[in-house]
Amino acid sequence: MKEKKSIIKVALVEDNAGIRKSLERLFAEKDDIEMTRMFGDGESALAELAALAPDVVLVDINLPGKSGIDVIREAKAALPQVQFLVLTVYDDPARIFQALAAGANGYLLKRATPTELLAAIRDLYNGGSPMSGSVARKVVQSFHQMGTAPNETENLSPRENEILQLLADGYLYKEIAEKLSIGIETVRTYIRRIYDKLHVRTRTETVVKHLTRR
Repeated sequence: MKEKKSIIKVALVEDNAGIRKSLERLFAEKDDIEMTRMFGDGESALAELAALAPDVVLVDINLPGKSGIDVIREAKAALPQVQFLVLTVYDDPARIFQALAAGANGYLLKRATPTELLAAIRDLYNGGSPMSGSVARKVVQSFHQMGTAPNETENLSPRENEILQLLADGYLYKEIAEKLSIGIETVRTYIRRIYDKLHVRTRTETVVKHLTRR
């Protein structure tokens, strides 16, 4: 008997009706992603997200009333198990770091292709922290400027440094595996070692850790 495929339940917080309609059509074509509810403002989302219990919430930053960052901060406190993916046009460091510090698990720009968005949702659901390439580069630049303790980065092997750089460049786990000709589970093992050595649990936590050192 064929095993039933898991369906990723997604909610969307986006004030642009055209974007809401486009994403609704996109997800309707997929058998592993279901659009459970769409909201045009943050207040409505905060009132209903707990009852919906989605797996992933896509959130724009520029919303009427509460900003997307405020929505993430408040919703994450009540729904720590839910994964929040920022979907926005803004790629300035201030908003990126504010969103990550608020609890966002990933950060994607709206110029991402439908294929990239779908891959990001699946990656997020499976424990990744997807970011658009330009966003990841800004995070890494800040990471370097803030500085990790030398003894932490020196503990990384050449292969771990290579994988960390690919992660920072926005590559998904599957893409790293393909690029380095290794299995995806091997990639996950390396990433766990990297996080252990840097004393973090996720790429997002790496950013937040350095934010707190300002």
